[in-house]
Amino acid sequence: MKSLLLAGAALSGAVLPSFAAAQELAAADDAEAAGSAIVVTGTRRGGGRTVADSPVPIDVISPQELQATGRTGLKEVLGNIIPSLTMPALGGGGTSASVRPISIRGLSGDYLLVLVNGKRRHTTALINNLSRISGGSTPVDIDLIPTNAVGRIEVLRDGAAAQYGSDAISGVINILLDDAPEGGSFSATAGQLYEKGGALVQQGLSYGTRISGDGFVRIAVEGKYHDRADSSAEPVPYVYPFVNGAPDPRETHADHLIAGGYGRSNRDKIVNGSVNAELPLGALTAYSFSTLSYRDIDDKRGAIFPATTGYGGQANVQGQTSLPGLYPSGFQARRRIKEWDWQSAIGLRGDLTAGWSFDLSTSYGRDHVKLGAEGTLNPSLGPSSPTSFFMGKQIQDLWVNNLEFTRGYDIGTARPLDVAIGFEHRWEKFRNRAGEPDSYRDGGYVIPADGTPFGNAYGGRSPSPGLVSFTGTSPADEATLSRNNIAAYVDLSTDLTPGWFVGVAGRFEHYDDSAGDTVSGKFSTRYEFAPGLAVRGGVNTGFRAPSLAQGGFSTTQNTATIIGNNRVSTTSKFLPVGSIAAQALGATPLKPEKSLNYTAGLSFERGPFRLTVDAYQIAVDDRIVKTEFLGTAANGGAAIRAILVANGIDDVDSAQFFANAIDTRTRGIDVVTEYTLRTGALGSFRLNAAYSYNRTKITHVVDTPPELASLNVTLFGRQAQRDLVAATPRTKLVLTNDWSLGRLHALARLTRFGRYVESSNVATGDRRFGAKWIADLDVGYDISDRLTLSVGANNLFDVYPDRHGVIAYDGSGAYGNFAPFGLSGGFYYGRVSARF
Repeated sequence: MKSLLLAGAALSGAVLPSFAAAQELAAADDAEAAGSAIVVTGTRRGGGRTVADSPVPIDVISPQELQATGRTGLKEVLGNIIPSLTMPALGGGGTSASVRPISIRGLSGDYLLVLVNGKRRHTTALINNLSRISGGSTPVDIDLIPTNAVGRIEVLRDGAAAQYGSDAISGVINILLDDAPEGGSFSATAGQLYEKGGALVQQGLSYGTRISGDGFVRIAVEGKYHDRADSSAEPVPYVYPFVNGAPDPRETHADHLIAGGYGRSNRDKIVNGSVNAELPLGALTAYSFSTLSYRDIDDKRGAIFPATTGYGGQANVQGQTSLPGLYPSGFQARRRIKEWDWQSAIGLRGDLTAGWSFDLSTSYGRDHVKLGAEGTLNPSLGPSSPTSFFMGKQIQDLWVNNLEFTRGYDIGTARPLDVAIGFEHRWEKFRNRAGEPDSYRDGGYVIPADGTPFGNAYGGRSPSPGLVSFTGTSPADEATLSRNNIAAYVDLSTDLTPGWFVGVAGRFEHYDDSAGDTVSGKFSTRYEFAPGLAVRGGVNTGFRAPSLAQGGFSTTQNTATIIGNNRVSTTSKFLPVGSIAAQALGATPLKPEKSLNYTAGLSFERGPFRLTVDAYQIAVDDRIVKTEFLGTAANGGAAIRAILVANGIDDVDSAQFFANAIDTRTRGIDVVTEYTLRTGALGSFRLNAAYSYNRTKITHVVDTPPELASLNVTLFGRQAQRDLVAATPRTKLVLTNDWSLGRLHALARLTRFGRYVESSNVATGDRRFGAKWIADLDVGYDISDRLTLSVGANNLFDVYPDRHGVIAYDGSGAYGNFAPFGLSGGFYYGRVSARF
């Protein structure tokens, strides 16, 4: 912690002299304070607090900043602006390419609570069981909230479980919907990558009108189409075997980029909508908001080769899966995700007697995902196999009821004691439903004795059941889990003196499942030594209850492993922790992850200049992670498979499950400085520099369960442990200049992403990727007060990650998976915005 504070002081020393010089250029009467924005997140004080006098670090992002990023989804927008938040291009496999996991302060996105208008948002129904970053996470997918519906976003960079409950370990994102009572806006954006496709079209419309005097209704709708791109390695030279020593004539029309789709593998179609409304009822105010989304994802990834020795001499993939009668030139499977997502809230707030105010609300949200596969097959069905399948569906529900009372008490301090007392009930449900039988069943097909058309080596063999590349959910994998949670909390805060703020909060929660009872507490303080100069800090405990999906998710997966020039098919099972088979392997009911968070910082503000430096330490115990594949030849082998067979699992080669297995400690520092300079003839400059450093260390790994202790099993291997500490950059620096002169305005942003590592189970397999500078530019011109035209570029200089260096098979990925700035190079766009 001491070294972090010294680093912050050094950066402050570098910034302050430049501030002093620039101060001379600023207008003397420039009273605009960079930290004057009022925030409501992390405080229950009536009227809120400003960014400058907040006892905890908080960022406020305006709609103008959202639009000027050129990004079209909220996750990418926040990743572009917030230095402590990163998002890998591909977190790993499975649905992580569709619901990309985010990381804040180097921790899982599961430790980040998302609110909409201050109300808890439901999580996705999709679990990132194959993701290496934030593996097993079920985060909130904020891309399903229309960007043009946002009034502002507040990002609290501190633990707040004592105030908001589960998940708020590393921070809180509060998305406040636009509450402008009148007027409307329209925007249209179109763009594409510098090369290799990735075309995007987005349109948005928002309109508000007054009702009953001071009431309003505001509706927003946006639609987006984003095509896939490709960043694969070099094309393979030949697809088909030579004919009489010469290339096969079919090579003329063959697709030689066998692993096409690496990079931006999705083709997305999204329609998002929202309604935000308020209606005064005398001394009371009724309010309501809703969001509704539909998303269609066509995800094309990976490579499948034809049933011949082709593709540069490689042997047939997965043994015997490509039936030439169905796919003469091989095939590349596509995952289809159709998702319906909605949240609706209604509430009533107002004043009671004796100075008390209240807020009563109820909110219900659901994410419904239907999974499909196209362009693949179930080889066990033989030549009659279908090529399109319904693989199953997953549904996540969340119902939240809140009642909060607040008032101020005059206790003789500089400000009345603000008291908040609240109660909460949550009910949630997760369902995993089976797909059509052809997506998982064994069709009994036997390859003819002569091996036709696969070759003699496969004669008489039965192909593996289930789909190639993806997995249909079987009835044995189905699950329905639900739970109730009740909570009570108290939040107290006051200014003991005009310059000294103190706040304490406590929360008790009871879950009716294995999460049990939890107690969280928080203490925060801020002391102002001189006008504009203050120190701040605090300590808090927090927790994250295991998601229902983590407790009950089950799937069977056919995967391929490279062995020499062959890709060998294996079948693995992800076991729910409550299953007999998982318990036989040492699984135990999941318990909450617990955190202890310390923060210490300073803030300085004078006129148009603001500086904040905040150091922190976050210790998380009992983190929920995936075990290794147990039962492979190198990890338990036949002994593990014997345990599985004895407990009813006789059709897989290996298994894994979730466990509370690792303790970590994350230390870091965030530095934010901002200065507004008005020069008259040269225009207005808003300069911002934000730096984030974090480092995570594993402090404890659970012992191997007694059931496996004698089997020489590795429960959590080197790769899994290294991914927790090295897969995301430790440093990120964001430099921004927002300039305007008359009707012309431009935003230039330069971001440095630090080094990161894609690790292996052996050190020689690690791949290290160097730091990169990424430049973004957005230039706009106000044709009138109501019409603006803009052009811009993200990744202006078309920067790519370092080359991977090792290509496992022809056409595979060239740049790894974890690049936080993407794998597809530069993107340019144009935008028209109208206000009415």
